Amino acid sequence: MRIVDVCAFYSPNGGGVKTYIDQKLRIAPMLGHDVTILAPGDSDELVENAPGARIITLAAPRFPLDRKYWYFADERALHAALDRIGADVVEASSPWRSAAMVARWKGQARRSLVMHADPLSAYAYRWLGGMMTHRTIDRGFYRFWDYLRSLGAAFHTTICANNDLARRLHEGGVPGTHVQPLGIETQVFSAARRDPVVRARLLAACGLPDSAHLLVGAGRLAPEKRWPMVVDAVAAASRSVPVALALFGEGRERLAVLRAIGGNPHVRLFEPQRDRATFATILASADALVHGCEAETFCMVAAEARASGTPVIVPDSGGASDHARDGAGLTFKSASSIHLSSTISRFCSGAWTVGKMELPISHEDHFAQLFAHYESLRHVRHAA
Repeated sequence: MRIVDVCAFYSPNGGGVKTYIDQKLRIAPMLGHDVTILAPGDSDELVENAPGARIITLAAPRFPLDRKYWYFADERALHAALDRIGADVVEASSPWRSAAMVARWKGQARRSLVMHADPLSAYAYRWLGGMMTHRTIDRGFYRFWDYLRSLGAAFHTTICANNDLARRLHEGGVPGTHVQPLGIETQVFSAARRDPVVRARLLAACGLPDSAHLLVGAGRLAPEKRWPMVVDAVAAASRSVPVALALFGEGRERLAVLRAIGGNPHVRLFEPQRDRATFATILASADALVHGCEAETFCMVAAEARASGTPVIVPDSGGASDHARDGAGLTFKSASSIHLSSTISRFCSGAWTVGKMELPISHEDHFAQLFAHYESLRHVRHAA
């Protein structure tokens, strides 16, 4: 197949989108497919990464809220580029404006809306969830739901990386939802990396002996990650059980996280561990991974923990919840520090035992399964 990914949030400066795109450019030709990334940029440019893999940028303005990114402003130029490439499948990797542009394109290619974002969970539910039910919030955002339904009708499939998002979209009337989990570096993350010495060192850094429980957290220090809530919950649980939190991350909420930690010697904030093998050893050596964000579309770090044989303590909604299934971890009521604290206490008290963990798929398996799904759409009639 010839696949075009209309990727509005690609930036050569790094980030999760670039990591995913780099994997796609590497793996798609190995699977016998031709892939083009169509992204906004400073100028019209073609970069051939390898035979059957390239990035084409279209001249576009910088995104005013984050100058590392651009946005598609010329719909005609986007349509003309799609016409020239002649794709079998066109992906829109964001539910925002670029997806509507792809929906209006007159070409005959199969179209895939890839939900790499969950705007309602990340913003509306998080901001208003303390005052209203999700159903009430959804009614207030009916125009956005109408927009999502119109996109679903214009695309052959809507790809979700977790079951919770797929369920909500399906129940909201978005047709063609399909769950396709992301992959991880299965050659890096493994329970075989567990190291008692690393575990003891992290506990010592948190002022506790190796008889205590070690929780690890990792991710951007951003509001939607709810790290202050996690810190507060660990502090509350530590009144009844000896437990430490080693948190690895950086971001604009650093000061808020440090304020939440205060003078607690059993919670430490560390810089991100960028060496993947070292980070894999840390994950495998933890007693559990704890995560606070209910708006994850997949939650890569929870998948990596599962591959490492490490139980997870995660919210009961969003992408993280998938990784606690079948005895792989515990869930707590999303956004509840009190319920998270009691869940941590339950875990540390030994009242719960880990089940048999199903290992996550690899990056290669992710793309093989995704492209096989696209092949299956060959005879699906366009809904629009």
